[in-house]
Amino acid sequence: MSMPMYVSPEQMMKDKADYARKGIARGRAAIGCTYADGVLLCAENPSNTLRKVSEIYDRIGFVGVGRYNEFDQLRIAGVRHADFKGYSFSREDVNARSLANQYAQALGHNFTHEMKPLEVEMLVAEMSEEDGGDQLFHLLYDGTVMDTTSFVVIGGEADAIRERMEETWSREADLASALGSSVNALAGPDRQLAGDDLEVAVLARQNGRRAFRRIEGDDLDGLLA
Repeated sequence: MSMPMYVSPEQMMKDKADYARKGIARGRAAIGCTYADGVLLCAENPSNTLRKVSEIYDRIGFVGVGRYNEFDQLRIAGVRHADFKGYSFSREDVNARSLANQYAQALGHNFTHEMKPLEVEMLVAEMSEEDGGDQLFHLLYDGTVMDTTSFVVIGGEADAIRERMEETWSREADLASALGSSVNALAGPDRQLAGDDLEVAVLARQNGRRAFRRIEGDDLDGLLA
């Protein structure tokens, strides 16, 4: 009689984490950073149909990397959560912190209870109406959430990109400078990225109540020039 195979909980969690990290590392990276007028969201994404960068609510943006179908389902759930809360209470009650907590619970539950973890890494960004109050929430596949007010790198080769970003990022930078720092960090020393290779959006204080705006075409090329 053969003995059933035993896998310790520690080994099972390690295998799940390794599986998720490998899936995420295969994808292209994205950066979210604060700048003088708000938050810049920049992803390497040559696709015209599959979006990594999206709007969640008035002052909240979303970036996902990894398996598209998995992080897009989470994005849609976030939009519904924000819409329901804004309709039930007030638009001012919708914030990135509560949304990040909801995502963390969903990711953590899936990682603990399901056989296959979600191969996703996400960023939830909120623009503040006041300078210096912008927030970035970095969410990992296991529900870990980290917040910062500077910049976040998600996706493949994140460590190397983070090091390059640290050398040039500045909170007081204008949009063109912040975009240049992000693109150079994503590209590295051996590549160049053009506007067609990028997906870029901002949460800018000058945009009014709905702060999210995509930057495409000639506008993007002009900033990259």
